[in-house]
Amino acid sequence: MIERGLLIVLSGPSGVGKGTVRKEIFSQEDTNFEYSISVTTRKPRAGEVDGIDYFFRTREEFEEMIANNQLLEWAEFVGNYYGTPVDYVEKTLSEGKDVFLEIEVQGAVQVRNAFPEGLFIFLMPPSLSELKNRIVTRGTETIEIIENRMKAAKEEIFLMDAYDYVVENDHVEKACERIKAIVVAEHCRRERIALRYKKMLEVD
Repeated sequence: MIERGLLIVLSGPSGVGKGTVRKEIFSQEDTNFEYSISVTTRKPRAGEVDGIDYFFRTREEFEEMIANNQLLEWAEFVGNYYGTPVDYVEKTLSEGKDVFLEIEVQGAVQVRNAFPEGLFIFLMPPSLSELKNRIVTRGTETIEIIENRMKAAKEEIFLMDAYDYVVENDHVEKACERIKAIVVAEHCRRERIALRYKKMLEVD
């Protein structure tokens, strides 16, 4: 019997560096997570590739996926849809592989309800001023959108109680180390592995 994989959910306020941390984790040779690519209706940023960073879709295509129950979670954030394809996640977990989701806070709350056994990690900025600086430095949003993102970020930080762990993204490399250490610890959690070892006590 294959042990079911672990669903790892990395989330946090917009601009905190979720994508940067995720890319760093997956660039490391010892990483053996499967990355579940999200679907979004927002326009690609410079350097982003369809099918690698996101599946970029129109609003009409996304709404059709919602209607057909093809998304594990979805949310509308600052005028754009984001979601997670359900089929890929279920198939990969059943194969005993860990699935890594990098999603918005609204979506993470939905996944928590559907997958309470998942591992939920909230990525925090060192400060709100640093968060705003990171968003401004992108150079991809208008002043109005930046202010909307900051307002949303404050609301999202209050939702960290829905998560298991909080990791500060002060330095990308350190944040990655903390996240990977948490995953190792979760794989050793008694509730996850007790049954497997108790079977050793069974007498034929």
